Amino acid sequence: MSEFYKYFKENMDALGLPAPESLYGNLQLALGSAMTLVGFIEKFGTKVTIREMIGAGIRGEKLLTIWAMSASYYVGAVIGSIAVATGRTLAGGTSLADVLLRAQMNHLHRSWLPGVLLHYPEIYKRRTK
Repeated sequence: MSEFYKYFKENMDALGLPAPESLYGNLQLALGSAMTLVGFIEKFGTKVTIREMIGAGIRGEKLLTIWAMSASYYVGAVIGSIAVATGRTLAGGTSLADVLLRAQMNHLHRSWLPGVLLHYPEIYKRRTK
């Protein structure tokens, strides 16, 4: 298990969300999976559910436990967890600015992302007050 995946999974577990190693086992896999998810949201809109994404062909059998969840929330959590895992692997902490910068650097930034992250800071912050 890579250090990146350890931190990624830890963050997703804290959110109660699945993080299959086959999709997020290292930074490259996680970015590829996130790009696929973002593509589905762009195609079907921010109200699409995980169930609808799986029905449309995403290889997310292990995501069936959250099938009714909004895909934009899950993708926000994935992008936030990528930033957290990268930040912890390289330095230590992660801020909203870190998450948005990492998303921008990896071509994952979308207009809806800051709103999701602002509304759900637990996505990228270990503990919120």
